[in-house]
Amino acid sequence: MIERASIEAMREREIARFVAANPKSMTQAKSAQGWFQGVPFHWMLDWSSPFPIVAQEACGATLTSIDGQVFDDFCLGDTASMFGHSPAPLAKAIAAQAGQGLSYMLPTAKGAELGSMLAGMFGLPQWQVTTTASEANRAVIRWCRGITRRDKILIFNGCYHGAVDDVFVDLRDGRAVNRPSLIGQVQDLLPTTVAIEFNDVDALAAALRGGDIACVLAEPLMTNIGMVRDTPGFLRELRRLCGETGTILVLDETHTISSGYGGHSNMHGPKPDILVVGKSIGGGVPCAVYGFTDEIAKRMAALNASRPVGHSGIGTTLSANALAITAMHAMLGQVITRDAYAHMLSMADRLVAQLNGVIGTHALDWHVSHVGARIELVCSAIPPRNGSEARAVMDPALESTIHLYLANRGILLAPFHNMMLVSPVTQAAQVDRLAAELNSALTELLA
Repeated sequence: MIERASIEAMREREIARFVAANPKSMTQAKSAQGWFQGVPFHWMLDWSSPFPIVAQEACGATLTSIDGQVFDDFCLGDTASMFGHSPAPLAKAIAAQAGQGLSYMLPTAKGAELGSMLAGMFGLPQWQVTTTASEANRAVIRWCRGITRRDKILIFNGCYHGAVDDVFVDLRDGRAVNRPSLIGQVQDLLPTTVAIEFNDVDALAAALRGGDIACVLAEPLMTNIGMVRDTPGFLRELRRLCGETGTILVLDETHTISSGYGGHSNMHGPKPDILVVGKSIGGGVPCAVYGFTDEIAKRMAALNASRPVGHSGIGTTLSANALAITAMHAMLGQVITRDAYAHMLSMADRLVAQLNGVIGTHALDWHVSHVGARIELVCSAIPPRNGSEARAVMDPALESTIHLYLANRGILLAPFHNMMLVSPVTQAAQVDRLAAELNSALTELLA
């Protein structure tokens, strides 16, 4: 058992150490003009440090700050750079495209090739490009409502599918509520968004058999509230019930592309009707894609032909711009390869084994959950089965203190819960050092 006093004492000391080691970052934080709260976007303040580390550059699996500190990066842009920072083929392709124009509002030759590459990797024949996964999910929800003529969508409690209002619904004490964190929320989402617990087959069947759900929007396993794995048979039953009730199954694999080549549904099944992938697909260049079956494509085409001429509410002028297409073409062609995944999965297995060793050394009632290149350290002996259980075992004070301790020793974790990513260029020495420094932190906390 880790005492609260030990956590507080470590955090106070580590804050002082961080301040002393990052004078330039602190100066920038204090003197930044024009930015709301001193940063270009507010979630840059979500790190455990008293002010953000200011990045100078990043390459491979390391990041260097303006204070000259070099970090082993296990955050990797919260998945955006999961295949490494600025891989050479991507950097070369972007540089070339920069001299040829960035946005034409017209297709390109690389775009024609990219469609086939996406189909080959993910196993769905039809694709569209957006600027972010949030935009892709928003578009997919509109398409699903349009082609089914149903108003409701179903999500799982604790999910996150980007900045899409429709998914900001939680279960609290078994009751659906509008998520209070959504700024400026004026519309009641409950009439059109159904939220149930992940892995609850009975609740899923009851909701879908009402015949009014346009789509289920889900990750194959939950990654935004810690990690919640699917129980045996749950995804298979989800696929069956969607088929039985005419509900479109949408899998958001923006994070679970870490599972292996082609994503989780390609590696483990089942196949969705629509698949969304963002962030890492362009190596950090803003872009996302959604793919779908030929049957869905026919229904989309019919809907498109039947609507009045005018704005569709789907997509923006920058959707499928030339820079995004070029970035994805380089990533799928030369970076996101089976060999890359082989290294990632090997390093992930190494990290999982070492983290389990640390837990065993200290006899902690914790566990490690992982899928592919994504690893989660959970402060509970029993893996959570749903969002409510995952939320209940989180320990923000302990997690943020460990994150700060590691940052002070040159290791970056994602700022949210205890998620770690390994890339195709993450080295064994980096993995070993992460486990060793975590062991040191826990030794001190438990002393």
